[in-house]
Amino acid sequence: MKKFLRRLLWIVLLLLGLLIYYKYYYTYSEGFRAGRLQKFSNKGFLFKTYEGEMILSSVRSAENVPLASEKFLFSVEEEPVARKVEQLQGEEVVVHYSEKNGLLPWRGDTRYIVDSISVRRENRGQ
Repeated sequence: MKKFLRRLLWIVLLLLGLLIYYKYYYTYSEGFRAGRLQKFSNKGFLFKTYEGEMILSSVRSAENVPLASEKFLFSVEEEPVARKVEQLQGEEVVVHYSEKNGLLPWRGDTRYIVDSISVRRENRGQ
């Protein structure tokens, strides 16, 4: 009976570990987003995290003014990336992100973790 309980405990611990990995560390999706970097801050009570906001414009007028847009909220884990993001506020940028299934308080307020950023280069075919 002790052997059975010991094996059952190991199986439960293994399943719990797999569940925690899937929920908080598994990358559900990754990709790129382009837009204007509107806001970036370092906030939090116990865990200070870097949080950003981009405006993603999908429709522009003839004068290149955004008409329809949505916000993309993201977090940054790495200090060098955060410094680069701070320098590019107000610019048109492209970010690479990975989306996690769950939130961890020391990782940020969003499921989207940005790991690189670059200035957006317009190519209009002219």
